[in-house]
Amino acid sequence: MLKHVSSSNLSPYKVQKCLSRDTVSLSSSLSFGSSGMQEPLSSRSSSTSSLHDVAPRPSKCTIKVYTKVLCADMEYKTLCISQQTTSKDVVRMLLSKFKMKHRDPNLFYLTMEVWMRKTGIPIRSVVVLEDDAHPAELQACHPRGESKFSMKMRRGGLVKVFGGSCLMAGSLYKSLLVSDRTCTTDLIQLVLHCYNSTEHHEKFSIYEISCTKDYERRLHSTELPLQIQHEWPTNEHFAFQLRRNVEGIQRRLPWLRSHETSGNANLQWLYGRSNLGLHSLSESDDAFNTYENCFYI
Repeated sequence: MLKHVSSSNLSPYKVQKCLSRDTVSLSSSLSFGSSGMQEPLSSRSSSTSSLHDVAPRPSKCTIKVYTKVLCADMEYKTLCISQQTTSKDVVRMLLSKFKMKHRDPNLFYLTMEVWMRKTGIPIRSVVVLEDDAHPAELQACHPRGESKFSMKMRRGGLVKVFGGSCLMAGSLYKSLLVSDRTCTTDLIQLVLHCYNSTEHHEKFSIYEISCTKDYERRLHSTELPLQIQHEWPTNEHFAFQLRRNVEGIQRRLPWLRSHETSGNANLQWLYGRSNLGLHSLSESDDAFNTYENCFYI
């Protein structure tokens, strides 16, 4: 026979004591394992969180780039780069280390050789890296020793820029080997590097000048001078000239056609009132076929 017991007969202390036997407070530092033994919650939580921890990537790493295209005596160069360093940044860093800022960075690019050994026989694969690729991240995706970076060179063309006297007295022109993707701003920067000038490129402009059509045109910063040169009927009647930007002053460059005693045509440049004659002998086609050995004059 069951006996009815009123809840009023239980004291609050007894109810709290009964509940404490069957429950564990959430704020308690103890927990019960399968064996019934108590173990600290802090040790269990630390072991659980360690399973989800991922080792952070180092902010800096070193890569080895083979650079025989720049110097035959230097097999490779080791660089310290970050995860955000791009392939184009690496090219600029290498040109700076070899003291070759006068060379066009657009002529060079990086390749990555990767060896795959899943089949037992190593398979070699060469990948051309884009300018915005990140070599540090690509290197981290492969085991150490199974990838190799190399610097390669694209074909380009010679571009002659007159007007060096605005940077150095007595200088006539610079012949630069540039890429077909090199814009006017890049070309101005290369000319400044040739003269070791620290002036900003926005202080200068490059003009396309024709002596037969008697006109001159200022090149836009995004135009490609090498492609413009390819469209010229002949290099004897067209030229590029570097000028310092002078606000409010318009300057024209008159042309005079003359002939050497040998019969080779040349162009005589007259700069305003100074009557400074600059003669540019016409170049043969062979000069452009041997451009690999000519970077600047």
